[in-house]
Amino acid sequence: MTDPQSGRFPERLTPGGSSGPVDPAAAAGPADEAVQRDAGVPEEAIVRGEASGPVGSPQPEEDVLNHVFSELTGELPRDVLEAHERALQEPDPVLPTPTSRREAREQAQIAETRAQRRAEAEAALAQHTEALRSTAKPKKRRRRGFVVAGISVLVVAALVGVGALTLGPVIPKLIERISSMEVKDFEGEGTGQITVTIADGDDGTAVARTLFKAGVTASVESFYQLLVGSSSEPVFHPGMYSLRKEMSAQAALNALLKPGNRLEGGLLIREGETGRTILPALAAAIGVPEADVQAVAATPANFGLPSEAITMEGWLFPATYTFPKGTTATQALQTMVDRTKRALTDAGVPADQYERILNVASIVQREARATDDFAKVSRVIENRLAAGMKLQMDSTAQYGKGQADGSVWSSAESLRDKNDWNTYERDGLPVGPISNPGDDAIKAAMAPADGDWLFFVTVNLTTGETVFTNNNTDHEAAVKQLRDWCSANPGKGC
Repeated sequence: MTDPQSGRFPERLTPGGSSGPVDPAAAAGPADEAVQRDAGVPEEAIVRGEASGPVGSPQPEEDVLNHVFSELTGELPRDVLEAHERALQEPDPVLPTPTSRREAREQAQIAETRAQRRAEAEAALAQHTEALRSTAKPKKRRRRGFVVAGISVLVVAALVGVGALTLGPVIPKLIERISSMEVKDFEGEGTGQITVTIADGDDGTAVARTLFKAGVTASVESFYQLLVGSSSEPVFHPGMYSLRKEMSAQAALNALLKPGNRLEGGLLIREGETGRTILPALAAAIGVPEADVQAVAATPANFGLPSEAITMEGWLFPATYTFPKGTTATQALQTMVDRTKRALTDAGVPADQYERILNVASIVQREARATDDFAKVSRVIENRLAAGMKLQMDSTAQYGKGQADGSVWSSAESLRDKNDWNTYERDGLPVGPISNPGDDAIKAAMAPADGDWLFFVTVNLTTGETVFTNNNTDHEAAVKQLRDWCSANPGKGC
């Protein structure tokens, strides 16, 4: 299944989506989704006091302090927060080309561990930001206005599952921590120069994360709380902005709102985005009427595409572009096509397979939530084709019908619509790509993983956990997992 283009940090450029092929009757399922609890200890373990050992065993004072702090504020302790922020800033390790299957497996394990750490960090920071949003007070730089003298030891003990005697030594430190909380911020206008991209639909939280990730601001909270304290909500226009490193939150906000700092001709295309949003954005970026861009794009053959390419979909490579003043629609589209051909060449795709690989990759990009699952989803596609099964990919049904309601569940109308992209009705692949895939999806389409899977379902839309199976019984059990998760977590994409 597919999902809306949201929930990921801009640098990841992954709209995501996925619940794999499912029975049409089952697919018209419930709605909803969830915010995953922060990594580490299950919520029920904390409530029962099991976070640091067996029931009744003494917990380290710092653990108790951190648990009490989190339960009272809904926020992460500073050291935990900074650890998650560091995890997102760590660059991917540079690994040599594997020379054996063992080395390949070891490198795959390294990548999987890294991806898991990032997913846990993203989920934790999302929960932390939600806590800030629900409790922040306008026009105050301090995080909380707690009247700490009124903290009840018994209430706190009930919250965190530890005894009142255990809490006794912690109370003074807890009061000190809460009363001294300050947001980490830089001072001044910053140094150097950096280009930051704000994508269409980014809210204040997303912008705050983008600035922190780029090294513009000292923390997500410094910028976010500045927004919360503003008398009127700032409006951020999508595009590319010229900013500085290590700016104060106020300086960064001022720079984003200054018209001259928005670079003309800038365009960000996210992985998995479609022509329906790309072409209007391109027209705005180069300053020409959208109708002109649509007219030029209507003739794919003019760009040297294969004869079977009936649209430009799949050939609008996801990247950040800066087009010089005066760039025409033809020139801009040709730049994207050339970049796509380079990605195909780098992945070792034969020229006569360009359109097919982009077709498969476009489905992989929309269905898989985690990069580590790309090659597995690619294998499911190839296995189902080889077995003469309909693909039954929700991403294709939604694309063909134009469903864009943000749900991973396809509507009954989308599933039944007899268009050339709907693989619930059509045999084989769609008539053409359904999105514009990036390098990873193209490589996965070219080199599927080894496996006998015929189905997959993303059972947790927050973490992206996906279950791959080779029989319908296990698949239906996984679908039930997703339905149960959706029922327990309303309003988050189901």
